[in-house]
Amino acid sequence: MSNNSNSSSNRMQVPEAKEAMNRFKMEVASELNVPLKEGYNGNLTSAQNGSVGGEMVRQMIKKQEESMTGSAQ
Repeated sequence: MSNNSNSSSNRMQVPEAKEAMNRFKMEVASELNVPLKEGYNGNLTSAQNGSVGGEMVRQMIKKQEESMTGSAQ
């Protein structure tokens, strides 16, 4: 499997959401005090990057659960 931006694991399911997802990622990184910046972030640890991705998933699941139950908070 190649490691380029065209690999299936890197493709957005909804390409139109790419900009919004990038903003969301930056917001979460800021909340977690992870110094994420546009472009190359090879200076960050796996733990730092993983914390951003993990929190993004937690927030997306929470929002989906709220929308399914009609209990948005």
